[in-house]
Amino acid sequence: MFTLRIVDLEVFFRVGVPDEERAEPQRLLVTVEMDVDAPRAATTDHLGDTIDYHRVSQDVLSYGENRSWKLLERLSAELAGLILAKYQPRRVRVEIKKFIIPQARYVSVSCDYPSVG
Repeated sequence: MFTLRIVDLEVFFRVGVPDEERAEPQRLLVTVEMDVDAPRAATTDHLGDTIDYHRVSQDVLSYGENRSWKLLERLSAELAGLILAKYQPRRVRVEIKKFIIPQARYVSVSCDYPSVG
């Protein structure tokens, strides 16, 4: 079993409870952690035997286009669902960091989903 991590991927999405907070995209950092059953990749050195983290990154980066969310919980669950459906890792964990409280370094929400298959 391998764990692939994309740490603090910078995205600009519209998220927040008040309408004015969702008026403009804001900076978020997204971390995706995937457990991958890819023993062949260790011997074949072939990208097709594992999950292409570049493709995952591009999917996450583009996911917020023309969308908005009130809650980080919903956004993190949707991203996890997308990754599970498209890439089929054994498990996915998505953490989203938001920089909305000036006195805090960040607030974050994370969700952890095992594969259903």
